[in-house]
Amino acid sequence: MENIMEKTSQVITPDQLLEHWQGHRRLTRKVIEAFPENEFFNHSIGGMRPFADMVMELLGIAEPGLREMVTGVPAQLNEHFEHNNSKERLLEAWDKATDDINTLWAKMKEMDFQKEIVSFGQYPGTVQSSLFYFIDNEMHHRGQGYVYLRSLGIEPPMFYDRS
Repeated sequence: MENIMEKTSQVITPDQLLEHWQGHRRLTRKVIEAFPENEFFNHSIGGMRPFADMVMELLGIAEPGLREMVTGVPAQLNEHFEHNNSKERLLEAWDKATDDINTLWAKMKEMDFQKEIVSFGQYPGTVQSSLFYFIDNEMHHRGQGYVYLRSLGIEPPMFYDRS
């Protein structure tokens, strides 16, 4: 009898996925930096939230969601951060979350990316689908930030510049 081993192909490694995600985070940071302080907190089009509110949502999802995956400790979805209308304060929070994501990712070496989870106690999926959601959601809101910047007469960063 033949011994047939199941073969799986891997399209991307976990470290490549992290670099892809962090590239998006670097680009989103450039978008945040491009906003004038007042418009970052107040500019809106068509009833959409100011970009600062979208950034707080991203801060409330990425690092806390990854921490929940790594530790197994349920996380609360919190999209409000004390910032005193300071873009610099939110950039500091962004940078801290970026560093924390790298630290947490290092603990995911043996993570089953197909494991079923419920993010924030309310969003079922897999580790992989949740990570993809975190990245997709960031790209979606960054696109809104691009529209805002253009409406303000500001050229946004090139969408492919993730350095």
